[in-house]
Amino acid sequence: MAVQFGHTWWGRAWVDALEQRARVDPNRLARGRTYARQDRVTSLAVERGRVLASVRGSRRLDYRTRIDVRTYGDDEWARVVDAIAGRAGHTAALLDGELEPGVVDDAREAGVELLPSRGDLKPHCSCPDDAVPCKHAAAVCYLVAEVLDDDPFTLFALRGRSKADLLAELREARRRGGAAEAHPDDDAIAALAATGPQGTGADPGMVARLAWSRELAPLPPVPDLPAAPGTPASWPDDPPVDAPFDPPGLLVLATDAARRAWRQVRGDADSALALDRDADRARREAEGATVPAGPAPESTAAAPAPDLTHRALAWRHGGEAGLAVLDEAPWRPPLAAMAAARAAVEEAGVSPSVITVSNNRITGPGFQLRLSRAGAWWRFEKRKGRWEVAAPPAEAPDDLLAPG
Repeated sequence: MAVQFGHTWWGRAWVDALEQRARVDPNRLARGRTYARQDRVTSLAVERGRVLASVRGSRRLDYRTRIDVRTYGDDEWARVVDAIAGRAGHTAALLDGELEPGVVDDAREAGVELLPSRGDLKPHCSCPDDAVPCKHAAAVCYLVAEVLDDDPFTLFALRGRSKADLLAELREARRRGGAAEAHPDDDAIAALAATGPQGTGADPGMVARLAWSRELAPLPPVPDLPAAPGTPASWPDDPPVDAPFDPPGLLVLATDAARRAWRQVRGDADSALALDRDADRARREAEGATVPAGPAPESTAAAPAPDLTHRALAWRHGGEAGLAVLDEAPWRPPLAAMAAARAAVEEAGVSPSVITVSNNRITGPGFQLRLSRAGAWWRFEKRKGRWEVAAPPAEAPDDLLAPG
C-alpha cells in the first residue's frame, strides 16, 4: 500500500490544499510524492515563513531545498485573533493547547488563509532542474503534512506567528474588557431558562450547541493578581481508602493545579492539560510538584525513579522540546552542516583530536552536542553513565561551549 501523507485533519487539509488550491503543477507533485515515499528527504526544519530541507538526489551531496511561505502582518493577525476570540469553543481549545479545525474558517473570515493557496509557496532548490517546483521541493511540500500531524500549530509559524505569540495575543484580547455583543439566540436561551425542563422553572443551563457557537465574553481584568499562587484549603476528611491517591498526594496535585491556574491568568503559561502522562510527570518533578507512582496511581509512597529524574532535568532545560530531543533517535543531517558545526566547536577551543562526529552528534571530553530535527543545538553531559540534557537549546553549537 502506498504511503499516505496526512494522518490528522491538519495534515490531510495541507495535502488537499497543496493539490487542489495551491495551483502547483500536478506532474511535479507526482514526482515529489515518489521522492517523499522513498525517504529521500534527509532533514527538514520549519521556521517563520519557510521550510528548510536536504534531499538526497542522484549526486553525492544532498540538495539544499527551501520553500518560502507567504506570511501575514500584524494587522492581519490582529483580525485573526479578534475572530478567534469571538468563538468560545475555539478559544478554550487553543488556550488548552488544542487547535480546532474551525480556526481555519475563523482566519478566512478575517481575510487570512492559513492553508496554502495560489502563489503562497515559493520553492527553491540547489539542484540543476529548472522546473518549479522540482521533485525535491515537491517532496518537501508533502512532508510538511507530517510536521502538521505532530504539531498543527506549526502552520501558524509558517504564516508568521509562533504558538506562544498567538496565545499571548489571544489572552490579551480576552482581557481588554467590554461586554460581549448580544447573540441572536439570547432571547431563546432566556425563555428556556425561565420555563425550565417540562415547565418546572428550573435553570437548565446553557444549551451545548449554542454555548459552542456564541461569542465569548472577555475575562474580567485582574488588577490585584497575587504575587504567588494560593495554598489549597485543607479538607475535613481523608479520601476513601480505595481512592487512587493518598492525602499528601492530593494536596500536591491541588497545589500544582493552583500554580498552573495562577500562571495561566498571569499570561505566561498555558494550562499544561494537553501534556501526556509521561510529560506531565516530568514537568511536576522538574517544578518540585512530584507525585511519584506508588501502589496507587498518584500516591506519594515511592521515591522518584531514576528515569523520572532524568526526564525532569530535560524538562527543566527545554520543556516538551527537551523531552523530544532526549527521545530522538540519531539521524543524519547534511554533511556540510555537521562539518560547519565541527569547525565552530574547534574554533571555540576544543582540540580536534578529541572530537568525534556521528550522525547529528558531536562528542567531546565530557559533553555531547546534538542537533535536533527542529534545528536547535542541545548540550548533553554524561552523568552516572548516561547522557543528560545539560542546558537550554541554542542556535549555534559553539554557544553551548561558552564558559559557565
